[in-house]
Amino acid sequence: MQDFLSKLSGIVWGPPMLILLVGTGIYLTFGLKWLTVRKIGYAFKMLFQGRKKEAQKGEGDITPFQALMTALASTIGTGNIAGVATAIALGGPGAVFWMWITAIFGMATKLGEALLAVKYREIKPTGEMAGGPMYYIKNGMGENWSWLAFLFALFGSVAAFGIGNTVQSNSVARAVEGNLGIPYWITGLILAILTALVVIGGIKRIAEVTERLVPFMAIVYVLGSLWVIAANIDMLPGAIALILKSAFTPYSFSGGVAGFGVMSAIRFGVARGVFSNEAGLGSAPIAHAAAKTDNMVRQGIIGMLGTFIDTICVCSMTALVIIMTMIMPERWDGQLTGAELSARAFTQGLPGPGGLIVAFGLIFFAFSTILGWCYYGEKCLEYLIGSGFVKPYRYLWVVAVFIGAVAELDMVWSVADVMNGLMAVPNLIALLALSGVIFKTTKEYFRESAIQISKDS
Repeated sequence: MQDFLSKLSGIVWGPPMLILLVGTGIYLTFGLKWLTVRKIGYAFKMLFQGRKKEAQKGEGDITPFQALMTALASTIGTGNIAGVATAIALGGPGAVFWMWITAIFGMATKLGEALLAVKYREIKPTGEMAGGPMYYIKNGMGENWSWLAFLFALFGSVAAFGIGNTVQSNSVARAVEGNLGIPYWITGLILAILTALVVIGGIKRIAEVTERLVPFMAIVYVLGSLWVIAANIDMLPGAIALILKSAFTPYSFSGGVAGFGVMSAIRFGVARGVFSNEAGLGSAPIAHAAAKTDNMVRQGIIGMLGTFIDTICVCSMTALVIIMTMIMPERWDGQLTGAELSARAFTQGLPGPGGLIVAFGLIFFAFSTILGWCYYGEKCLEYLIGSGFVKPYRYLWVVAVFIGAVAELDMVWSVADVMNGLMAVPNLIALLALSGVIFKTTKEYFRESAIQISKDS
C-alpha cells in the first residue's frame, strides 16, 4: 500500500499537475495585465486598512487582515524550512529562482481564489459565512458541477487531518525532542491542549490568535535569518549570483558531489514553491470567504499577499542561509535534506543561536498550520454533511493532534500528500472556468477607483 501511494503521489504531483498549477497562474497574471506585480504597494495599504474597525464594511465573521493571517497560518509551515531545503538538496541552488517565479505567478491565482470565495460565499444556518472552491464551483459554475464541488470538499476533509494536523504535530514533537529532550507524548499533550483552547471557539477565536501569532512568528524568523545573513554578509553576493546562474545552467558541487541539471532545478523549485504557498490548491479561499468586506476585489488584492509573504519573504530567508553556507565546500556534503539541512546551515552560519531559530520556526510554523487547517477541514466537512458535525469535529481534531505527535505517520503522510494534490484539480478547473468573472470585476473595480480618485481631487 505504501509503495502504491508513493507511486500515486508521484503521478498526482507530476509534471502535468505542476504545469497546470503554474500555467493557471501565468494565464491569470496576463489576463490581469500584471496587476499583481503593479499593485503590491496598494495591496499592503488595503491590508493595513483592513485592521481598522471603522474601515470594515459588509458582511463577514472576521476582518480582512485576520482572514489573510488565518490563510498564512496554514501556508507558513514546515514547507518554509524543510520544503525549501529539500528543493535545494534535490534541485540545486537554481531551484530557489524557480520558487520565486512560481510565487510571482501564484499571486494571481491567490487573487482569483479570494475574489471568487467572497463573491459566491453563503451564510449558513449558524450565521457564519462559508465559502471556498466548493461554493464557487456550485454557485458560479452551476448545479451541474456540484459533483466537482463534492470532490474538492472530500479531498480537503481527508487532507486536513494529514497535512494540516497529524503531520504537523509530529514535526513539532520531533523538533522539541531533538532540541529539548522532551518525550513525544508530553509535547503531544501540551500541543493538543493549546489547540483545544483555540479551535473550540471556531473561526473568530482562530482569527484572534493567528492575527497575533502569524506576524510574530514570521517577523522573529525573518529577523533571525537576517542575523545569520548579516554575520556572513560577505557571502551574500555570491549566493545570489549562484541562484541566478544555476537556474539556467547545470551546477555541480565542489569535491566531486553529483551535480544538478536545469530541469531538476525547475521541477523541484516549482513543486516545493507550490507546496509552500498553496497557490491553486484551494485552501486559502476558505479563510478569505469569512472576511468582513463589501468588495470581492479588495479581498482578492489582500489575498494575493499570502503568496508574496510566504515565498518571496519567508522562504527566501531559509534559502539564502542554506546557499550561503553551501558556497563553502567544507560545510556541504550534499547528503542532508529537509529540516536537518536547514538546521545545519543555520547552526554553521551562526553557531549557537542558529539552530534555535530553526527549532522556533518548526514549532510555531507547524502549530499555526494546525490552527488554519482546522477551519479548512471544518468547512469541507460542513459542506459534505452539514453544520451539525462541526463541534464534534473540533474535538476530534484535538485528539488527532495528540495521536500525530506519538504515532508513525508514513502512511498518513502519503495519503495526505495525494489528497492535497487532488484538491487542486477541481479548484483549477473552476478558476479557469470563472476567469472571465475575475478579469471583469477586477477591471471594473480599478476603473471605479480611478473615477473616485479623480472626483476627490
